Amino acid sequence: MGTVTLGVSIAVPEPYGSLIQEWRTGFGDSAAHGIPTHVTLLPPTEVDASALPAVEAHLAEVASAGRPFPMRLSGTGTFRPLSPVVYIQVVEGGSACAWLQERVRDSSGPLQRELLFPYHPHVTVAHGIAEEAMDRAYEELADYAAEWSCTSFALYEQGADGVWRKLHEYAFGGGGETTGVPSQSLPADRPTSLRP
Repeated sequence: MGTVTLGVSIAVPEPYGSLIQEWRTGFGDSAAHGIPTHVTLLPPTEVDASALPAVEAHLAEVASAGRPFPMRLSGTGTFRPLSPVVYIQVVEGGSACAWLQERVRDSSGPLQRELLFPYHPHVTVAHGIAEEAMDRAYEELADYAAEWSCTSFALYEQGADGVWRKLHEYAFGGGGETTGVPSQSLPADRPTSLRP
């Protein structure tokens, strides 16, 4: 059956998600359109394809214990020089994200793994691009802010083309499949300003 590369994340809803994706593309990050705007709960993780039903059952259990919480983004940060990343900061909801990611990676479940760095919830806006473009992302989004009520997280699979696609969304409190994950495809009449 082979292996699959999975990730678990909280989608940044519209209108914020597509706009941040536009900015990321504008800064020169060529991977941006293959990565829906998100806060990571489980980084890319390779698992045996046969484990997918166990993964889905585990995530449903994690979601059933969760409750909606406020999420607020504000300002920028960076992991440089350790990692070539500029991000928008999660200033509210970070402790709930930390609680969720611990349960997603729990040693009793099918997604157990160690992290390369301590968990730090964030929304990436530039990764692995020219330093000048990273500086521009950091400066141009310094005043950015967004907020919403987080009611779910989702399981994604990375295709052979490098694009991440949603497999299933898990509503908190055992509410089953939800329909609110943004498609992140831009309508033709959407403004393309790169200013927040």
